[in-house]
Amino acid sequence: MHAEIERPVGPVDLGDPCIHPLTLARLIPPRLSLGACLRGFMVRDLRAAPGLSPAQRSTWFPVSPVCTISWFLQGQCAEVLCAPGEEEAEQERGLRFLPEQPFLAGPHSRPAKFRTFGPGHSFVAVLMPDAFKLLTGLDLQQCQDSVLLLSEHLDADWQAMAAAVQTAADDAARVRIFEDFLQPRWQRARLEGGHELPRYRDWMEALAVRAIAAGKGRSLRQVERRIKQWSGQSMRQLQSLSRAEQSFFRVREALERGQVVWTDLAYASGYADQAHLCRETRRVTGFSPEALRQRIETQEAFWAYRIWS
Repeated sequence: MHAEIERPVGPVDLGDPCIHPLTLARLIPPRLSLGACLRGFMVRDLRAAPGLSPAQRSTWFPVSPVCTISWFLQGQCAEVLCAPGEEEAEQERGLRFLPEQPFLAGPHSRPAKFRTFGPGHSFVAVLMPDAFKLLTGLDLQQCQDSVLLLSEHLDADWQAMAAAVQTAADDAARVRIFEDFLQPRWQRARLEGGHELPRYRDWMEALAVRAIAAGKGRSLRQVERRIKQWSGQSMRQLQSLSRAEQSFFRVREALERGQVVWTDLAYASGYADQAHLCRETRRVTGFSPEALRQRIETQEAFWAYRIWS
């Protein structure tokens, strides 16, 4: 990811990783007319818990096709740089600080870890990648794994909206400002609106149908090219993310029933076997399925997984 400042770090004492009762993490669904465009809003607020450890100020995100627009209302955030495949934070090798101004981020092709410094209050709009491309005109393949200042890549209308969100009184006002701005632009895009928070599988299938129907060329290779142009990722990558999302939801359901049987869950989610599930879960999240399950249930840094599942 591109960023403003990169700093090396030495050994880090992360402290208590447990879920803290005074932190806030919320997923706000979009209005119905924007359901096929806007996946929702993520709110993270640490201001009521000033004594958090570095582990509790951290956040893990999986590989994801979505695009985001982020505002850090208070505090700063940095990407924690870790070598590929490392699960433990003691392996940290640096911090890459993100912009303090509103910024855009494209799809993520690898798991990522971030840490907040200072009071810690952020607001993030999460958009489906084809809608993001249509609304902003940005090339998703160039945006992948990148952070771009909104002021340098979008026009004055977007910049005015971003400034209004930054200074709004509360999250409800931020949501209203962003959605009121997006609504007429999305209507002009002439895409069908959704009525539910879409899951990747539903969106991916609709994207494939659109790619097949678009233009005269309908060969498999041409369809796959269109999908990559519209989403920034290949059909194979999207299928992998769809299976991962399905498995996250099924793990939650299994926990509510009181038992997780990984072999059954693997087959139900479309994996060839449990080993296939383990490989793809580690690639998408950086963790084995059981390690991920334990962390989602017990660690503050996995708040994003909890609000989505």
